[in-house]
Formats: sequence, structure tokens, C-alpha cells
Amino acid sequence: MNAGPIDLQIDASEWLNTDAPLSLQELRGSVVVVTAFQMLCRGCASTSLPQARNLHMAFARQDLVVIGLHCVFEHHEAMTPTALKAFVHEYQLPFPIAIDRKTPGAALPATMRAWDLQGTPSMLAFDRRGQLQAHHFGHMDDLRLGALLGQLIAKNQEDKS
Repeated sequence: MNAGPIDLQIDASEWLNTDAPLSLQELRGSVVVVTAFQMLCRGCASTSLPQARNLHMAFARQDLVVIGLHCVFEHHEAMTPTALKAFVHEYQLPFPIAIDRKTPGAALPATMRAWDLQGTPSMLAFDRRGQLQAHHFGHMDDLRLGALLGQLIAKNQEDKS
């Protein structure tokens, strides 16, 4: 998916692994990957979150920023912020994680609904101008994601030359 400028924002009730809330607008200049997950999602825990950790560790922040978005749309009683903090610690997730804001009366949390996410895991990639370049439901394999991110990072470096 290649989209023009859009103004997607993360509506979080709380942030982990960062001193201040993050804004996609403030992150312009870096490629941004948002990994939407639930801690009780098997695919998230076994593939997408380790991939996000690896991306976070492999790239300099000026090139790539990884953000986790914890979207609770089922098992609400089990997936509390306290449980998520233990999960983040146990799975050694070092990147910033937003807890998607619960909306009273709505089945889906705010960001998940606003971004039209079909479920978890989901991945969104934004170029350095803040334009959405990928909106993928399910786990994207490492080679496809690496090729996409390599193009997005290189594109801006060419623009600076």
C-alpha cells in the first residue's frame, strides 16, 4: 500500500519503555515501524515481537524507530497494564510500547479502530516523511520486511544527496 500524506496518531492510555509519549509527526525524519500485538496472541509472541526486537537492535534510531502497540480486543481481564509490564520484561522488549486506549462501549481500542486494523499481529511502516507505505495484517516475513525497510531507508538517503 502506498498512501499520500496522512495523519495517523497513536491514542495511548500509557507508554512503556519511553520517558514521554511518542508522536508519529515528531518522528518524521526516521522510518517508523508500528507492530500491533496482543500479549496472548501466539503469532505475536513467537514471530512478530522477536522481529520487532531485532529491528530495534539492528538499526540506528535516525534510520528506524520501532513502536509496539498493544491492542486489547479480547481477554480484557487478563491483559492489564500490570500483566503487560511483566510480559515486556520477560520477553525483553526494549522498544517503546503504547497501550491502545480502551474506548467505552466499543469492541476495539481507539488506535486499532482508527487505523482499521483487522487483528494482531499487524504491521504499519511509515517513510521518513510520515507517509504510510505498508499496512500488513499477519506476520510479514523477514525478507519482505527487510526489503521494504531497506528501500525506505535508502530512499531518504538518496533524497539528502
